[in-house]
Amino acid sequence: MKGDGMFEVRHHVHASKREHYADLATQARGLLAGERDLIANAANFSALIYHSLPELNWAGFYLFDGHELVVGPFQGKPACIRIALGRGVCGTAAQTRQTQLVRDVHAFDGHIACDAASQSEIVVPLVLADGSLLGVWDVDSPLIGRFDDDDRIGMQALCAVFLEAVGD
Repeated sequence: MKGDGMFEVRHHVHASKREHYADLATQARGLLAGERDLIANAANFSALIYHSLPELNWAGFYLFDGHELVVGPFQGKPACIRIALGRGVCGTAAQTRQTQLVRDVHAFDGHIACDAASQSEIVVPLVLADGSLLGVWDVDSPLIGRFDDDDRIGMQALCAVFLEAVGD
């Protein structure tokens, strides 16, 4: 969304979590349409998700700089700045290139506690069309068990919208 208008986060009553994610994907497409700047899109995407989903305390990006993950645009309290591949939930998602859905972060071996309030987490690896790692999308909640398979599917679909917008 360029400076020619205002984007409004729509709050609807949804019949299901899947319906809510489908609506969010539509909103994300509209918000990111016509803009290819990575940082601008990551900032707006983070704000959209953070303010649209209940019971979150952090939502944002860690971008891969060729060596490690570095915090990018996010919503929430200040975060860890650098995360090594294979370390914590984010580093594991980046290294394995598999979504990590963690019901209780305290049960995840090697969890990095950037915010002591975080109890559950979902991290989606962001892999470009050429197979290179862009980074990860990380969402935390202060509730144990906040994320389930519907969230995994929904977050992966949202990340596909984001990757399509920033493209190659």
